[in-house]
Amino acid sequence: MDRRFLVKEVKNADWQKELELIGFDKSYRHKASDKFMFKDLKIYSLTPAQANILKQTALSVGADCATNREVITGKAETSDAILSGSFSQLDKISKKLEHQPFGLSELAKVIEEQLVEKQVKTKIVGILNITPNSFSDGGKYNTTEAACEHFRQLVSDGADMIDIGAESTKAGAPAISAEVQLEKILPVLNFAKENKYNIPISIDTRSAEVAEECLKNGVAVINDVSGLKYDDKMAEVVAKYQAKVIIQHSLGLEKNMVQDVNYTSVVDDVYKDLYKQIEYAKSVGVTDIITDIGFGFDKDLEDNFRLFNRIDEFSSLGYPIMAGISRKSMLNMKDAPNEEKDIFTLALDAIMVEHSVDYLRVHNVKLHRKLIDIYRKDLR
Repeated sequence: MDRRFLVKEVKNADWQKELELIGFDKSYRHKASDKFMFKDLKIYSLTPAQANILKQTALSVGADCATNREVITGKAETSDAILSGSFSQLDKISKKLEHQPFGLSELAKVIEEQLVEKQVKTKIVGILNITPNSFSDGGKYNTTEAACEHFRQLVSDGADMIDIGAESTKAGAPAISAEVQLEKILPVLNFAKENKYNIPISIDTRSAEVAEECLKNGVAVINDVSGLKYDDKMAEVVAKYQAKVIIQHSLGLEKNMVQDVNYTSVVDDVYKDLYKQIEYAKSVGVTDIITDIGFGFDKDLEDNFRLFNRIDEFSSLGYPIMAGISRKSMLNMKDAPNEEKDIFTLALDAIMVEHSVDYLRVHNVKLHRKLIDIYRKDLR
């Protein structure tokens, strides 16, 4: 094709740098960059009055807002809305909503929060399974000696956190008593303490009893794959010790990793459920939260990749994100050796790093440490 003009779409750019490159006025670059950065925000369950005011406010600044068609007739009891505009326009909308009725001043604050771009340095969480039946490495580290040696290796390989679990959550795995879990976990915690390993440790457990005993022994984080649904005392225990908690999405069923679930919209449904569990945690005094969308838990292959492709959206909850893809069924490599699974895990996790995921939970720490170090050098 013969072209008179050379044109390129600009995506994921540092807009102040792009403006500098074309010689834009230095004194106005910071403000002007907001005009080139865009967001689409989905806002749930607005009343017709709220939705109408939001739409008119958006139109008044040149932005747009989509709502249920029956909002204008008053027939819709509530409506979700999709608000779209540049950062500059959304900031103006926020300021206008501060003076509106029907609780919209609160929405103004929420929109303003969405305009803060987070700076993330992805951390690596090394997995230590002290189980005979984990889907990936069941039995490999099931003795105290082997578990302690692997702990040492994970630290040496460059883990930023170690996640220790003594109960497999693979499909059909039986529940493990708190007593048995603690028999396996506590010797490893003692090993870490005696050898002065100054690294955060999380405990992968659904049991409040296990969580409390581990928190007494200096653990910093509890990783509850049930999202605080399995044991009704878990949130209170986390709050009691002012610990960090990883709230993962799952349906909270006794049977793990159910895959015959019908979601209305898997992204919306998981988002709403995580929000609900976050609000519950906050209501009992938990303040330090990490979210995890729960790849492989109660989701089929299509669900997993829909969430994967839109994981950025979960930043809107306002908390760090952990992603655990490592060696899971979504790789569709059931009979492949772990070494091969690790390569494909790394490929997907590289995309997670690009999408500013805060924590990667992985089996092969060494491989991921190289990825993160290369990425950080590239950023410099």
